[in-house]
Amino acid sequence: MKAIYDLPAPAKLNLFLHVTGRREDGYHLLQSVFMLIDWCDTLHVELRGDGQLSREDLTVPLPADDLVLRAARALQAHAAPGQGAHIGVAKQVPAQAGMGGGSSDAATCLLALNRLWNLRLPLAELARIGLSLGADVPFFLSGHNAWVEGIGEKIRPIELPSARFVVVKPPEGLDTRLIFSADDLQRASPVAIITGFAAVREQHDDQNPLRLGEEVFDFGHNDLQPVAQRLCPAITEAIDWLGARGLQARMTGSGSSVFARMQQEPQNAELLSDPTGWQVRQCNNLAAHPLRGWAD
Repeated sequence: MKAIYDLPAPAKLNLFLHVTGRREDGYHLLQSVFMLIDWCDTLHVELRGDGQLSREDLTVPLPADDLVLRAARALQAHAAPGQGAHIGVAKQVPAQAGMGGGSSDAATCLLALNRLWNLRLPLAELARIGLSLGADVPFFLSGHNAWVEGIGEKIRPIELPSARFVVVKPPEGLDTRLIFSADDLQRASPVAIITGFAAVREQHDDQNPLRLGEEVFDFGHNDLQPVAQRLCPAITEAIDWLGARGLQARMTGSGSSVFARMQQEPQNAELLSDPTGWQVRQCNNLAAHPLRGWAD
């Protein structure tokens, strides 16, 4: 195997995000549902025999040492001498958007190089490497939509009903660190119970995830949103813009993107035309990651 092309790295939305506490080491305890959507980056990996790692930016310029290269270096420690890779990244998912684009790229990179270098590392080992890169990387490796708890390391597979969403990303981004360090951040949301969402399976595992009902689409809130709106007024503008079109929006993750569930297609496509400088996209949720099963 010399190359693997057209590898998807899907984004995610947080249907809700509750901060339920804070550990002594400063890490925040969270509860959330992570949902994969069909807004994707694309990676291409080619084998290099000189042991070098290189990256080509196919759309927008990326930081010199991004999560893709860091993931490749971390995995290269398990590779045979001389195994390297050239990685092309076609970036579509915006940065600082709360959609996990960088973490998803890292996860796809790990899955791809695990195959390209014929390492055959199990998913648990890839997840261990992924967690050292970022809290969201193990989720993208897991292959499932998930109920997520702790600092992001407790991942419970779930099934969600098919649904369509509109996602709006203002030009401004938002630094996660500014939100979590804010004095006025809500850090004591009540802990939710997963079985409150019309679960229809008592037994669940990777083969039989817990199936949730549509109630989860309207549940809860994003505890980060009030602080984020203070730091980035464009978030409020995006929420109001969707509200004027009859859509109930909330922020995803810790970035500046907001989203709303669409009950039906808009009768007039111009209603969702992009304001200047904004990215507006209609997305479907995914039942599973397109690369699910690439590692055992």
